[in-house]
Amino acid sequence: MVPKVLVTDPLDPTGIELLRSEGVQVDYRPGITHEELKTVVGNYDALIVRGRTKVTWEVIEAGRGRLKAICRAGVGLDNIDLEAAGEAGIEVFNTPEASTEAVAELTVGLIIALARSIPRADKALKEGRWAKKELMGWELRGKTLGIIGFGRIGQRVAEICHALGMRIIAYRRTRPPGIEEVLARTGARMASNAEEVLKESDIITLHVPLTPQTRHMIGRREIFMMKDGAILINTSRGGVVDEEALYEALVSGKHQLEAGSAPERRGHAPHRGPDGRGPESGLGAGGQEAPRILQVERPHLGRGDRPPLAFLTHFSTAALASLAESPIMSSPMSGSLTCDARQGYVWTNKPASLGASWTLEPTSLEAA
Repeated sequence: MVPKVLVTDPLDPTGIELLRSEGVQVDYRPGITHEELKTVVGNYDALIVRGRTKVTWEVIEAGRGRLKAICRAGVGLDNIDLEAAGEAGIEVFNTPEASTEAVAELTVGLIIALARSIPRADKALKEGRWAKKELMGWELRGKTLGIIGFGRIGQRVAEICHALGMRIIAYRRTRPPGIEEVLARTGARMASNAEEVLKESDIITLHVPLTPQTRHMIGRREIFMMKDGAILINTSRGGVVDEEALYEALVSGKHQLEAGSAPERRGHAPHRGPDGRGPESGLGAGGQEAPRILQVERPHLGRGDRPPLAFLTHFSTAALASLAESPIMSSPMSGSLTCDARQGYVWTNKPASLGASWTLEPTSLEAA
C-alpha cells in the first residue's frame, strides 16, 4: 500500500516533491483546523507538522490504527502530546539540525546588538534624539559568555563567540561522547551547575527545550544570581523564563539589557506593569529613571531563508522507514541524513564516512 502523509503547515515545495518522487502520497493542507485534523487524520500513515499544529491526545486517538509516525519539522516538541503518542505506538521525530545555524546566528546578532546599544540608538534617533553620549557600548572580546544548554545550537554559538575573543563557560546535565573535542575547539569550560554560569557570566544565553523541568528555570532566584548589568538572551522557548520575575528585574534596574524569544503567551503583547508601562519605558524602582534598561521583543526569527529541505528529507529517510508497509523499508533511502554546518545536508547509508558530521535520529527528549 502506498504510504499517505499529511502536511499540516507550510513547508518547502521542493521537499514535498521529493517525497512524491519516492512514491509517497502527500496531501498538503497548511492551515488545517484542529477539528478538521481530527476528522481526517485516521486516513494517514504519517503527519508532518511545524509549530502551529497542535497534535493533541484527541488527534492521536483519532489516528489510532493507521497513524504510525509524526515528524516535527523543527526542534521543539511541546506542540505534540508525546505521552499519548508513546501509548499509541506512534513514533515521533524532529529535525534538530535544521535550525542550528539560523538560531546561532540570531543569538550572536542579539548579543552584538545589545552590547553596542543598537536597538536603543535606533529608537532614540527615530524619536528625534541624538543619544551618542548616553549610549556607551562595550566590546565582546574578553567578556564571559555563559551558555545554558550546550547542545547543537549552544555549541555553534560557542564556536562563533570564541572567534570573537570571548571566554566561554557552558552547562549541560550530561557529558555526551565527543564533548571534550567540542570544549577544546571552542575554548569552553564546562560548569558543574547552572548557578556557576549565572554568577560568572557577563552574557547568558539559553538553549534548552521547554519541558516541565525547564519551565521557568530562570526565575527571581536565578536572575538575582546574575551580575548587575548582565545580558540575558533567550532564543529557545519563552516559557523557560519567568516573565513576572524578568519584568521585576528590568524595572528595578538590576540588569541593563535583555533580549528574548517571543513572549510566553503567543499573540499577547509584551508584559506591562500596573502603570501600563513596559520595561523599555526606562522607569526604575520608585519611578526613578533607569536609562539602561531595555527589552527586545520579537517574533520567532530563528529560521533560515526557507524551511530547509532537511525537514522532509529526514522524514522520508527516517520516519517513513518506520512504516511497516512502506516500500522505503527496503530502498536505498533507508540510510540516514547527515548535516554539517559547513557542507550542508548529505544523504548517506554510512554516516560514519562523513567524520564529524552529525546524524539525524529519532529525537532524544533529554533536556539540555
